[in-house]
Amino acid sequence: MKLVTYIREDVDQLAILVDGQLYNMQELHPELPTTMHMFLQMWEEVIDLAIHIDAQLKAGKMPKMNTWGVPYESAQLLAPVPFPTSCRDGYAFRQHVATARRNRKVDMIPEFDQYPIFYFTNHNAIQGPGDILCMPDHFRNLDFELEAAIVICKRGRNIPAAEADGYIGGYMIMNDMSARVLQMEEMKLNLGPAKGKDFSTVIGPMLVTPDELEPYRIPTKDGHTGNQYNLKMRCWVNGVQVSEGNMGDMDWTFAEIVERCAYGADLLPGDVIGSGTVGTGCFLELNGTGKLNDPDYKEQWLQPGDVVEMEIDGLGRLKNTIVAEESDFSILAQKKNV
Repeated sequence: MKLVTYIREDVDQLAILVDGQLYNMQELHPELPTTMHMFLQMWEEVIDLAIHIDAQLKAGKMPKMNTWGVPYESAQLLAPVPFPTSCRDGYAFRQHVATARRNRKVDMIPEFDQYPIFYFTNHNAIQGPGDILCMPDHFRNLDFELEAAIVICKRGRNIPAAEADGYIGGYMIMNDMSARVLQMEEMKLNLGPAKGKDFSTVIGPMLVTPDELEPYRIPTKDGHTGNQYNLKMRCWVNGVQVSEGNMGDMDWTFAEIVERCAYGADLLPGDVIGSGTVGTGCFLELNGTGKLNDPDYKEQWLQPGDVVEMEIDGLGRLKNTIVAEESDFSILAQKKNV
């Protein structure tokens, strides 16, 4: 099932996407919720009904279904989970970590292979397709990060990895935007990332439930626990492909990341958790590799007006435009004792 949040009559609406048409949940059945927040809170009560109705839509068995669908291409989309209760980001792809460290001429950190890690980011900066507003300091090495993300659909605490997939409501594309100069400066103090990340994290364009991804399931890597999927991941900037990877390359599964997140802490419906960057999934890594191979390599960073498009098999295509806010305010200029 593909779930989309969009604006209709100035309020957010939850819809099922079938054959390019959006069908509002509550118009399909009075027991279904109107918003993603409500759907996640009621998950165990309504998920079977929603999946049944999704199957009926796909089979063309819902009455007059072609007369009241909203065309997906013309809808004003929000993030599929527009008001998450929290947002964490993991570090699941060894290729990205190893390459980035090699490019900095430092050894691979052995702790990566011992346990999955994550950080909290600004859940109030979650957005969907559309404009990404950036301040002047953000354009000091502005970067995309190609990732996948999940949303938690029921409350849990101390969740074992073997049970954790049952807490995953669905999967999305994530673009973990990064202002690299801000990020690198503050992380010298071993705290963060914060200002390098807190201005925008993009998810969307839809939330895809695990049943929809069953055809893509692959064996989990040796020594690991949880579902893995063979889903190609790609990114384009201004129509030029710059990145390609696969969700199946995650060295830590989402189930294992959920296990660590839930240790001694409550996970709540609406918590969003990212995978971390796929190998080749950001300019920081690509620029580092380019300069390692060619000292004259010209770095590339995102600029105002750039169009970033991300695609993951089965999860849709996420499109954003980089927009400069009308401001000359700089926190980098406020540094003291320089």
